[in-house]
Amino acid sequence: QVLAWGLRGLRSGVRAPSLEVHCGGQTLRTPAIADLATNPNFPINALLLTLHLPAEEEYMPPIRLRVLDTRGFGYRPEVGQACVRDLGRYCCQPHSEGQPHGSGHPLPGPVSPLCSLQVLPRVTVEKRAVDKVVEEDEEDEDEDDWWSKFYAAMGDKTKSRQRTNRDRLKIYSCELEAVPEFEGLQDFCQTFPLYQPGRHPTVGEDPVGEFKGLFCVYPLPEDPGVPPPPRHFQELPPSRPQKCLVRVYIVRAFDLPPRDRSGLCDPYIRVSLGTKTLGQRDQYVPNTLEPIFGRLFELTGTIPLEKDLRVSLLDYDLLPPDQEIGTTTIDLENRLLSRFRAHCGLPTLYHTTGPSCWRDQLPPSQALEHFARNRGLPVPEFSAEGTAVTFGDNTFLLSHFESGPPTYRHPGAPRERLALHVLHACHLVPEHLETRTLYNSTQPGLEQGKVQMWVDIFPASLGPPGPPINIAPHKPQRYELRCVVWNTRDMDLRDINLLGQRMSDIYVTGWLDGLEEQRQRTDIHYRSLQGDGAFNWRFIFSFQYLAREQLCILPRKEHFWSLDETVLKVPPKLILQVWDNDKFSADDFLGVLELELTKLPQPAQDPQTCTPAPQGTPHWLWLRWGAQVTPPLSLFRQRQVRGWWPCTVQEGGKRRLSGKLELSLELLTAKEAEERPAGKGRGDPNMYPSLPAPMRPEWSFLWLQAPLRALRQGLWRHYRCRLSLGLALLLLLALLLTFIYAAPGYLAMKLVNPLEGLRL
Repeated sequence: QVLAWGLRGLRSGVRAPSLEVHCGGQTLRTPAIADLATNPNFPINALLLTLHLPAEEEYMPPIRLRVLDTRGFGYRPEVGQACVRDLGRYCCQPHSEGQPHGSGHPLPGPVSPLCSLQVLPRVTVEKRAVDKVVEEDEEDEDEDDWWSKFYAAMGDKTKSRQRTNRDRLKIYSCELEAVPEFEGLQDFCQTFPLYQPGRHPTVGEDPVGEFKGLFCVYPLPEDPGVPPPPRHFQELPPSRPQKCLVRVYIVRAFDLPPRDRSGLCDPYIRVSLGTKTLGQRDQYVPNTLEPIFGRLFELTGTIPLEKDLRVSLLDYDLLPPDQEIGTTTIDLENRLLSRFRAHCGLPTLYHTTGPSCWRDQLPPSQALEHFARNRGLPVPEFSAEGTAVTFGDNTFLLSHFESGPPTYRHPGAPRERLALHVLHACHLVPEHLETRTLYNSTQPGLEQGKVQMWVDIFPASLGPPGPPINIAPHKPQRYELRCVVWNTRDMDLRDINLLGQRMSDIYVTGWLDGLEEQRQRTDIHYRSLQGDGAFNWRFIFSFQYLAREQLCILPRKEHFWSLDETVLKVPPKLILQVWDNDKFSADDFLGVLELELTKLPQPAQDPQTCTPAPQGTPHWLWLRWGAQVTPPLSLFRQRQVRGWWPCTVQEGGKRRLSGKLELSLELLTAKEAEERPAGKGRGDPNMYPSLPAPMRPEWSFLWLQAPLRALRQGLWRHYRCRLSLGLALLLLLALLLTFIYAAPGYLAMKLVNPLEGLRL
């Protein structure tokens, strides 16, 4: 039996083609297609050809296909040919009386739509496990969107805000038609390429057209008095073309080949269906080999007249034409006709509104009825409450799939939820993301990267579809980090003053990782004799943060001649370094403190309990309170924290405690920062909080600026008794020396008395 569905892709000069099927000395000719431009399907689709074939499949002759055009004066030129070998794969058993015909193709047991209750225990266990998790941990659905499901399916729990896997997304690592359980989406009819007549096709030769059809080989009874079995291909969908709305979701691409001298490319998308093309040159993603697009394209087309959807990636150049990176082609007709319901994937849960709102044209109950009607199956019968349905010979209960009332928001009626569970039990195409390989005609056979996407097809005859899914990439939000350095304790002492005392001139520098141009430093606390420093100094860092990925966005130009910025993504990390200031040599490094804002270690409330974590513990476990290690916190959730953190230095391959820093960290959005202005350091506006001048010892100053004051603070403060005694002794010594010096002259004057002779 032959299912001759139609011809595709023939050249424009073909007028009214027909098909000839040759096998085992017999020939079958189909009626000609009257108008190939308006309806490329045959007027009669199901045909019967009686043959005498050997019982052994390996000895069965091939089927030869010839496409003939109808011209004037009876001229019938051959425009294409094909040869179908291995007829064993089309052998099946004839239908029995009362068996549903479906599409005519025998339904395999594992994917039969008449699912038995044997699949229910597995489904029930999965659903109940999900319900149990949901009962224990309610998630905030306001934060859920499609990207949460995407990152959850990728196994990245840090980027996904879903705490359960109840609303799942299936990611296929290949094309949807390459998934084994979906039989290449050619279960209704297969695609046979047609080649130039009169010669054997060569490897890599482009076909001149396609034949859409299917064969079914089954034995007939040998007794002529026995009526033949019912034919296959009885329940067929309408063969007339139908208008469809096509939604193409392009999520991302990766492993793209470089196209620019920088080793990167500037890809953008171009989607084509028939004569319609979408995609703009200026919507490119600059300087990347792994672009994230998050784009939705909506096109309308008439299937099968416009059945081939082409998705191309091109590299943007300043001067066109742009280079093509790669292209992938999707046969929309196969997806629309497949009994696996590949035109719109089934979501795990039924939502009436919200980010995961039902997007198909028919609700699940009507979709189940439509599925049964197209397959020649009895229409399902629901109970009045909608908690039970009879489908075929089986009865499905909602309690088999759900252990209790749904805990997620906007669940919909029980009838719709049960119908969705039954549809999933029929092994149809789920909500998915397929990974398609890109190819370039200039390099045939070589992969040019991959693109992750999916396609929804909505026939206009079924009504308007639901709202599209928003897959736009999340935009980074600008934040402002305010870090106040209050004090230091027990910092290493690297200098020795004139009196032999160990000391340091301490200052602190800070910046965000990747934003070294925002590096800031405090003033200097001079002559710290115990490693203590007082600063009351405010650092202010502005940055862009992508909350979904928990990364900072750093757009920058790699070279001054670069046209576009390259976007770098790094974790939000605050780096603080403590230095000893030296005037005539390089500054001495005292310690470093690195704080990742999403995994911030809990601070100590006093310097005595501030100790680093022991070796071998994770990097975020900094503090230890006895035997209990406190979990980290996220500054993006807590927004404000103050305490003591340890500074360390690397010595001999190990981290050593070199001091402690008292900090207060506050994170504000751009709007909050504008409403609560603050200056850097202790500059104006000195608010939120107001920072007074630090209370430093009297000897905390630079000795070159006031040497006498430095002597007073360095000598008199510590040696005033000795200096006083020394000065007294020096004065006595001066008096004694003066006496010794003046005594001989005084005695001589007494003895000679020269003034007495003058009086005489």
